[in-house]
Amino acid sequence: MIVTSVQDKELAPLLELLEGGELEMAEIRLDRCPLDQEQIEDLFSGSDVPLIATCRLSEEPDAPQLLETAIRAGAKYVDLEMEAPAAVGRRIREACREYGTVLIRSYHHQEGTPPLAVLRSLMERARGFGAEVVKIVTTATSEADNEIIGQLYQYAQPGTLVAFCMGEAGRASRLKALEKGAPFTYACLSEEQATAPGQWSTEAMREALYGPFRFIRAQALPMPCSKSFAQRAIVAAALAEGVSHLNGYSPCGDNESALAAARALGAHIEQDGSLLTIRGIGAGEGCLKLEELQAGESGFLARLMIPLLAVLSQEPVRVTGEKTLLGRPLADAHDIMAAFGVRLYPEEGALSPSRKTDCYLPLKVAGPLLPGRADISGSGGSQLISGLLAALPLTAGKSTLYVHEPKSIPYLFITVDVLKKFGIRTGSEMEGDQDFLETQDWSLCTGVNFRIKGGQRYQAVDFTLEGDWSGAAPFLVAGAIFGDVEVTGLDTSSLQADISIMDILVQAGASMSQLDGPDGPIHVRRAPLSPFHTDLNNCPDLFPIVAVLAAFCPGESRILGVERLRHKETDRAAAIEKMLLQMGVPVQIDEDEMRISGMALSQRICTGRLLKGGAYPSYGDHRLVMALRVASLGADTPLDIDNTDCVGKSFPAFNELFSQL
Repeated sequence: MIVTSVQDKELAPLLELLEGGELEMAEIRLDRCPLDQEQIEDLFSGSDVPLIATCRLSEEPDAPQLLETAIRAGAKYVDLEMEAPAAVGRRIREACREYGTVLIRSYHHQEGTPPLAVLRSLMERARGFGAEVVKIVTTATSEADNEIIGQLYQYAQPGTLVAFCMGEAGRASRLKALEKGAPFTYACLSEEQATAPGQWSTEAMREALYGPFRFIRAQALPMPCSKSFAQRAIVAAALAEGVSHLNGYSPCGDNESALAAARALGAHIEQDGSLLTIRGIGAGEGCLKLEELQAGESGFLARLMIPLLAVLSQEPVRVTGEKTLLGRPLADAHDIMAAFGVRLYPEEGALSPSRKTDCYLPLKVAGPLLPGRADISGSGGSQLISGLLAALPLTAGKSTLYVHEPKSIPYLFITVDVLKKFGIRTGSEMEGDQDFLETQDWSLCTGVNFRIKGGQRYQAVDFTLEGDWSGAAPFLVAGAIFGDVEVTGLDTSSLQADISIMDILVQAGASMSQLDGPDGPIHVRRAPLSPFHTDLNNCPDLFPIVAVLAAFCPGESRILGVERLRHKETDRAAAIEKMLLQMGVPVQIDEDEMRISGMALSQRICTGRLLKGGAYPSYGDHRLVMALRVASLGADTPLDIDNTDCVGKSFPAFNELFSQL
C-alpha cells in the first residue's frame, strides 16, 4: 500500500484531504503540522483512512504527549525513532498495547547506507524494543546501497519490515520495497511537498504500482435477512397459536423451503413484500397426521423437523430433500434420536452411511418423542440438537439434555433466543475450564446443559428478522482486500456465529468502523493485512471466504475447523484446498487445521503473482461461489465459475449486488 506523508497542514485541510477518498494511507507528521492535542484527537478519531502518527523527538519536545494523544484517539500506527530514550519507548509501547496501535520503530541514516550486518543488528534491536513493524531508511549513493537494503528483507517475516533508500539514487527502492514484502511504502502529495529526498508523488507511485488494476468502492449494500433466524422463526410461527408477523423477510432457497414446510404442517402464510403473516396451528403432541415432509436442500431444516415430526405426527413421516442434501450424512442421528425413543428408518435409494450412527435422506421418522434425560455428542453439529430444543417443550414431561463436545454453539443459542420470542423457556448452563470461565470464549466450552420444561405451547409474536452475517462476510472481506465497502442491515449485538468475521478482519488488520449504534452501517476499507489464527468450528460457513482473506495476508494464517467442512454441500475442505492450489496459493491441511501462505495485494501486483484465473468448479456450493467471486477481484484473468446460480440457496441477490462493486 502507499502511505502519503503529510506535513505543514492545519486540521481543516487535513480532514478534507482524508475525506476525499484518494489516499490509501497517510502519515501525519505531528512535528510539522500545527495541531494541538484536541485537534489531534479530532483527526485520528474521525478518519477511516489508516493513519500513522509520526513525531520526531528532535523536532518536537512534546512528541511523547502528542503520540500518546494520537494513540488514544485511534491511530492505526505510531512511528517512534530508535533513538528515543528508553523511558519514552516503554511509555509509547505500553500505550500501543493498551489501545491496539501497531508500533513502528524507525531508523534513518542521512549520510549513506551502513553494512548489512549493522542494519540486521538494528532490525533485531527494534524488535527487542517491541516493534511490530521495523522501518529502516538509509541514503543511497549507488546501486550497491539499494542492493544492501533489498537483502535485509530475507531476514524479516513478510509484512514486518519497511526498508528503502532516500535520495535520487534510491528512488527505485521505494517501489521495490513492496515487491520485497513491505506492508507499505511512502510517497508525498507532490514532489514540492516531499518529506524526504527522492520521494515519489502519490500519483506517480500509484500509476507505477497499480497501472490498470481497479479497486472497488460501494456504499450502503443491503444485506438479506439471516436464514438462521428466518427458518427458525417461520417454523416456530407455524407451531404457534395465533397470528405472527415477521418483518424483514427476504427469500432464498432455504427460506422458501421453510415456508413450504410450515404450510405442510398446516400453517396459513401470506407475504406482502418483506412482511410474513403466519397463522399457526397451535401445535401439541400427536396433533398431525403427515405422510411426508420435503426439506428442499436445507440440511438445517431437515434436522430441525425430524424431532418436531416425532412429537407432532401420530404416524411415521417420510422426510426427504433434493440435490446435495441427499448426499449429506445426518451425523449421529440414530443415537441422538434413539436417546428420546425415536426410530429412524432409511428408505430404499438412500445412501449407505459409513458409520452406523449416521444416516441419509430419505428416511422415515417414527415417534413418539419421549421426555427424559440424555447425554449426547455435539461433535456432529448443532442442527439436530436445535430440533430437540424446539420439540421437547411440546412433550408432557421435563427433559434434561447434556451436550458434550459441542460445536456451532452460537446456533444453539439462536434457537433458544427465537424460541423465547415465541414463549418457549429453556434453561442452560455452559461448562469449561478456567480459561473458558475467564474469557467466555465459546470455542473453549466443553459442554452445555439444557433444562427443558414440558407442556409448553408456542405463542404468536411479532418481530423483525436480523440481517445475515454469513451473506455479509464476502462483501466485508472484499472491502478489506480490494477497496472500500459499506454494508447495511446488520446487528453487531447479534448471536449469529458468523459475526466472528468482524473479529477475524480486525485481527488481520482491516480498517473497520460503524456509526449510529449496533444496527448502523458497517464500513470496511483496505489496510495493511497480516496473518491470523482463528477457530471456525462454531462458524464453518465462514471458511471459504476466510481462506480467500488469508491468501492476501502476508505470511502463514492458520484456520481450525476443517473437519466441520467434510459434509457440507460438498466436501468443502477438499474444495477450498483445490481452489487455493489452482489459484497458486500454498495451502496445507493437517487434521483439523488449514495453513495458508498468503501475500499482500501490493506484492502480488508488483511481482505479477495475482491469483490465477481460469475455469473453476462450484460443486454446487453457494459459500464457495461467493468466495470465488471475491477472489476474482485479485485474479490475473477472469474466473469462469461453472454455476453461480447456486447462491440462490442463501442469497439470491448476491450476484447482482456483487456486480455493483
